[in-house]
Amino acid sequence: MIRVLLADDHGVIRDGLGRLISALDDVELVGVAADGQEAVDRCHEAEPDVVLMDLDMPRVDGIEATQRILADRPGTAVIVLTSFSDQPRILGALEAGACGYLLKDVAADEVAEGIRAAARGESPLDPRAARAILNARSAPDPTGGLSQREREVLLLLVEGLPNKLIARRLEISEKTVKSHLTRIFREIGVTDRTQAALWAERHGLGPAAV
Repeated sequence: MIRVLLADDHGVIRDGLGRLISALDDVELVGVAADGQEAVDRCHEAEPDVVLMDLDMPRVDGIEATQRILADRPGTAVIVLTSFSDQPRILGALEAGACGYLLKDVAADEVAEGIRAAARGESPLDPRAARAILNARSAPDPTGGLSQREREVLLLLVEGLPNKLIARRLEISEKTVKSHLTRIFREIGVTDRTQAALWAERHGLGPAAV
């Protein structure tokens, strides 16, 4: 029996995926979480084989939660299940240790097979995620000079979040956000937030929810 934990901040999605998982003969739903911090806590308690992880969640996002879970339980397989198909999020999730990346518009049987594949040690990838990986390998990353945290700050800037909300989302201080932005501006050759947002969108780094 494959033990699965589900992390998503939308109740309707949690309920729907929970019913899907519970209906599978070879899969057991051992826990649900409404945010990244809760996912980390539940994993420590429930010891799942596979985690279905949303990315955009309060308190701790899916990328940070994935890192924390795998630091505590390196044998757990984390599959990102999200609506975001932009390259930075895909690469960020895989760099954090996620073994797979699926989008929420997939069919129910693809989610089920993704869980089974992850439990077998395989990497279930949506074709758009696989394409992003191939593109990243064939073309230089325009954010290659930025750290993972700086990329996260840049993406939230593109979404229009002010420094205070960026700090809250990433659980860092406003002073740290300002420090990251100074470094980002210098690295990409801009002088303010508007120019940084335009630069990011020109390089395909804007939010691309499907």
